[in-house]
Amino acid sequence: MSFVNDLSSSFSIFLHHLHVMYTFTQNLELMRIDILTVVPELLESPLNHSIIQRAKDKGVVEIHIHNIRDFSEDKHNKVDDYAFSGGAGMVMRLEPVVKAIEHLTNQRKYDEIIFTTPDGEQFEQKTANTLSLKENIIILCGHYKGIDQRIRDHFITKEISIGDFVLTGGELAAAVITDSVVRLIPGAMNDETSALTDSFQDNLLSPPIYTRPAEFRGWKVPEILLSGDHKKIEQWQEEQAYLRTKKLRPDLLDE
Repeated sequence: MSFVNDLSSSFSIFLHHLHVMYTFTQNLELMRIDILTVVPELLESPLNHSIIQRAKDKGVVEIHIHNIRDFSEDKHNKVDDYAFSGGAGMVMRLEPVVKAIEHLTNQRKYDEIIFTTPDGEQFEQKTANTLSLKENIIILCGHYKGIDQRIRDHFITKEISIGDFVLTGGELAAAVITDSVVRLIPGAMNDETSALTDSFQDNLLSPPIYTRPAEFRGWKVPEILLSGDHKKIEQWQEEQAYLRTKKLRPDLLDE
């Protein structure tokens, strides 16, 4: 089938590009991610387990969580105030956020200062790929009704949304971004090719996957996967990836 041949060629080129990207990242220094939040407790569990914890243990990445309240000059560590425009909802104050950002930027250069917000750029796999090549990143977690616009105007270099919905704060979004980025850093996973062949890396969903037993309750693994013919298996995977994408996410094929 012609589309299978086209897919095979595109997939080979894609893997070559990923190999080039992987080789390039071998020369990069340790990545550092600083997260600014008013609720640091929300980030303790997702950033201290599984692949992220192993990456930290290996010295692949450093992740530092900073409580914005520590930079408040208010005796009660208050960091929010009413909006000049009125209406419901509180706004994160300018001073503690700026102090927190400048505390970090005075120590080192940052490639990106990211703000997690529902009206930001939609987070996609290609965004994670790009961020994984950076050295130092700050992620500012939104909270309350939002942050003073002057922070966005003068400090933020990228605004990211993880979807068209609203959360209580940007901490969960920061965890999503961090997880997606860290797993792409060479050394974070035992087998880097696992991350490089995930869904969305080549605008295709992953093909179906199976493990033992080969038969359960009469449900059999496709014979091709048991054949030992790696070329035919790869061709089957490419075809299945295309068919699954066409059925479930046809929009990806238009990009």
